[in-house]
Amino acid sequence: MEKKTYKGLVVRETGDKQYERAVEELSVENLPAGDVLVRVLYSSLNYKDMLSAIGNKGVTRKYPHTPGIDAAGIVEESCSADFKPGEEVIVTSYDLGMNTSGGLGQFIRVPAGWVVRKPKGLTLRESMIFGTAGFTAALSVLRLVDFGIKPKDDVLVTGAGGGVGGVAVSMLAHAGMHVTALNDLTDRKEYLAKIGAAEVIEPAEFIDESPRPMLKDRWTGCVETLGGSVLTSAIRSIRAEGAITCCGNVVSGDIHLTVYPFILRGVTLFGIDSQNCPMPRRVRAWDMLAGPWKFPWLESLASEVPLQDVSGALDRIRAGGHQGRIVVNLWD
Repeated sequence: MEKKTYKGLVVRETGDKQYERAVEELSVENLPAGDVLVRVLYSSLNYKDMLSAIGNKGVTRKYPHTPGIDAAGIVEESCSADFKPGEEVIVTSYDLGMNTSGGLGQFIRVPAGWVVRKPKGLTLRESMIFGTAGFTAALSVLRLVDFGIKPKDDVLVTGAGGGVGGVAVSMLAHAGMHVTALNDLTDRKEYLAKIGAAEVIEPAEFIDESPRPMLKDRWTGCVETLGGSVLTSAIRSIRAEGAITCCGNVVSGDIHLTVYPFILRGVTLFGIDSQNCPMPRRVRAWDMLAGPWKFPWLESLASEVPLQDVSGALDRIRAGGHQGRIVVNLWD
């Protein structure tokens, strides 16, 4: 194609552990090699985007870099028989926005194996209200449902005020489960009730760092997003033959517990890997988000910012001063 420029958020390393970010004009020619060029209309903001934007080398090794692990848009060019120009697509996970130029730029170029054709039941903007957070929540709920969790069962969701947790609360409630949400340190009871939580509990009444091998059994299933003492407390609180999914480590990557919940109650622990999820399961999760799990109050989870305001929104994520999902309109 002819030389084309576009706007994108660029993070630059300016000194030892010093980074600056700004919206800059970039060239499509400088995008990495790939099968599909996508004009990105919407993205969304995630904790991992914030880490990339502040120079976390565990997420992004080399700078300058354009973050953004989520992208939804229209195929501009394709050398893959699987996708044609004009098709609406979603790209999340894999290396997007980590070490490959990401969705906080108006164009991305990626391998065809990273691209999902947008389901008919979602608009591009709605797909980014879900984004990686919603996709991860869907993978978690899929595991629980495939395991046998059913309507009216008691399910706990931790980190319920965040992206993954908020979508999980909403999906589970919409699917008919009785959802208990673990409140954040910032009081979000009203918000959690609004998005479907039947009960809200406080960290002080839930987290138990005692050496007791098991706690009172309270829930049949759990979507656990925080790790550390929250995960260990959740595992010890699952009922016999129940299940728990694990997808985060904001509290800690370490867990300290005995084998007793697993060998005396038969608890099953599922790890959730949204980054490298096989494509058939990936497509199934997106189809569920576009169909039976698309809850009517989806828009209430979302706020929207233009590209030029992304830097401030990332600062709010770092400070913990946000809830729900932040959608980025790349062309506003």
